[in-house]
Amino acid sequence: MKVALVHEWLTVIGGSENVFKEIASLYPNADIFTLVARDETIKALNLSNHKITTSFIQKLPFAKTKYRSYLPLFPLAVEQFDLSGYDMIISSSHAVAKGALTNSNQLHICYCHSPIRYAWDLHHQYLKESGLNKGVKGFIAKYLLHRIRAWDIISTNRVDHFIANSNYIAKRIKKIYGRESTVIHPNVATEDFLPVYKKSDYYVTCSRFVPYKKIDLIVQAFAQMPDKKLFVIGDGPDFKKVSKLAKSNTILLGHQPFHELKRYLAEAKAFVFAAEEDFGILPVEAQACGTPVIAYKKGGALESVIENKTGIFFDDQSVDSIKQAVEWFDVNKSSFNYNEIVTHAAGFSTERFKKEILDYIISKKT
Repeated sequence: MKVALVHEWLTVIGGSENVFKEIASLYPNADIFTLVARDETIKALNLSNHKITTSFIQKLPFAKTKYRSYLPLFPLAVEQFDLSGYDMIISSSHAVAKGALTNSNQLHICYCHSPIRYAWDLHHQYLKESGLNKGVKGFIAKYLLHRIRAWDIISTNRVDHFIANSNYIAKRIKKIYGRESTVIHPNVATEDFLPVYKKSDYYVTCSRFVPYKKIDLIVQAFAQMPDKKLFVIGDGPDFKKVSKLAKSNTILLGHQPFHELKRYLAEAKAFVFAAEEDFGILPVEAQACGTPVIAYKKGGALESVIENKTGIFFDDQSVDSIKQAVEWFDVNKSSFNYNEIVTHAAGFSTERFKKEILDYIISKKT
């Protein structure tokens, strides 16, 4: 079969790009279609041997870094890809990739990371944080998001089969699109992490500093626990805001290379995770090191963390809830078996992911 692979953009490397990379590795002769791409990202993802087609957005000003500013053009751009010569289309979608035009003779399988977050679940939060919840600009933004939601629903008819990256996303696909999906959890490079069984006396969290990650709440919680040490890895728009909240027991390390991230994850007493994520790669990476997770009891963490075996949960995205969970863990940390945690994490490996994806696709081709 002649195969086309579609992904929104190949400009940075995140969880969805690593998923796309492994799907592409299953089809080394497939052609790739993406709205905008950077050569260094393509090289880092080992996609250089594929024929890659970008959209007209690639030629617009500052597209490689400010591509999100062209959101209203995304549906039009993805529909310009001519996929008529392909037997099978596999889209990796968290925005518009699933909306590529296909015909009744083609098989279109979509690996859905999420329905468009800023158009659905995070609609009001997105407008508020962008300062677009009022005024003329706000009205225009609301209207454009309204149009994108309408297009998003229509474009689901172009997909034959949905794969969801978690049960959490499968429920959203059902609610928003009215479609059933099969859950295949994302690949996590668990083989890249080595377990450490003698932990140091600190906690760690890692994230991009954006509002929904709730790094500020974690830092504020530790500000009220001066006897406990916290390392924070990552950077982003909220870095200065979070820095002002940190006390002397919290060390903000900024962005760290992968080998340093692995070391901090492996030696920590526990990894603290306060976001409501679609799945969440970092909690699994921490567990691959034998490190327990203290996570918000919602979203994908419920599928990657086993309560009281590989970690614990807190009920609310609040300072008090995080504080109570950390204090409970500090008293009961000896009850966690590091070997059990590592074994559990291995169930999310890249090898497992590729086998499940390939088996699923084969089942739909026959």
